[in-house]
Amino acid sequence: MGTSRISHVVTTLREHRLILQVVPRIAAWLMIGLNRLLRIVHVNRDSLESCLAKGERVIVAFWHGRLLMMPFAYPGKPVATLISQHRDGEYISRIAVVFGFRVIRGSATRGGVRAFKQMFLALKEGFNLVITPDGPRGPRAKVKSGVIELAKLTGAPIVPVTFSAARRRFLKSWDAFLIPLPFSRAVYIWGEPIYVEPLVTREEVAKYQDILAERLDLLTMQADEYVKSSR
Repeated sequence: MGTSRISHVVTTLREHRLILQVVPRIAAWLMIGLNRLLRIVHVNRDSLESCLAKGERVIVAFWHGRLLMMPFAYPGKPVATLISQHRDGEYISRIAVVFGFRVIRGSATRGGVRAFKQMFLALKEGFNLVITPDGPRGPRAKVKSGVIELAKLTGAPIVPVTFSAARRRFLKSWDAFLIPLPFSRAVYIWGEPIYVEPLVTREEVAKYQDILAERLDLLTMQADEYVKSSR
């Protein structure tokens, strides 16, 4: 069987209705099981809780490479999330639905305007948003302008967060995707909220992009150091 034939078979299987129904549920169960096997602590979660206590809707931002365990970062709150329209995004979106998220499909390159409008409406309807500002395809650890523009328009604070684990594996992917190993000590570290002024210029939006990127990089470094020292 030729390479093109194998590729066609794999694609057909991935898009089969039964597989699309079953695989995301299995993946979600595996994630839940893994979460229960981790010894997790939270650092500075008060920065998020203080925003919620004031009745603010928030935009939670984290690097794409630290995505896997984020469904468990703050359970029990109504959440909407942006997921790519790429074929792989279909599986991710179905996993997100299992966790009770509202899914908004789109990215900077496909369906961006429609997705931006849906995120705006979700915040107005009382949902919090979770966004990977360097997703879905990178560049790695580079903040796109959309999250800043959304915070500017809605007044919602951006709350950065990261995740790390003492025992982990990194995939050889564009985002160096982190997978924690069972029974590991793990940590979520939350950053202070970032408020974007409603009248900022395009140049100032770029500065906020740099601020968020620096904040996420620092939190990620702190999280990696935190679990290293706790081994």
